[in-house]
Amino acid sequence: MATAKKTPAAAPVKKAAAAKPAAVKKAAPAVKKAAAPAAPRKPNAAFMKEMTPSAVLAAVVGAAPLPRTEVTKKVWDYIKKLNLQDPANRRMINADDKLKAVFGGKAQVSMFEMTKLISAHLS
Repeated sequence: MATAKKTPAAAPVKKAAAAKPAAVKKAAPAVKKAAAPAAPRKPNAAFMKEMTPSAVLAAVVGAAPLPRTEVTKKVWDYIKKLNLQDPANRRMINADDKLKAVFGGKAQVSMFEMTKLISAHLS
């Protein structure tokens, strides 16, 4: 019986060194152009339209017609003057007698709910 001759183990094939990709050049930082002077921003006409507050809201902000933005500012001035924000959670407003009428009888509302309740008193 003839034994088969074992062939010598094949030498591992060396892989050719992978060619390194050419260095990628970084682009020079873009030079910022001077911004063209922007035209003054026009306020939204819907916010600037003067609205008459209801009698209940007029007790807080006055009876003169005001834009919504001014009504909100005056309500916040009233809240800060009388220290009506809840000290534990500053997002909540504790209503006094005048604000309770504006807030529909609620003793406490969030500042986000407040704007919704105020808008119901504007016409």
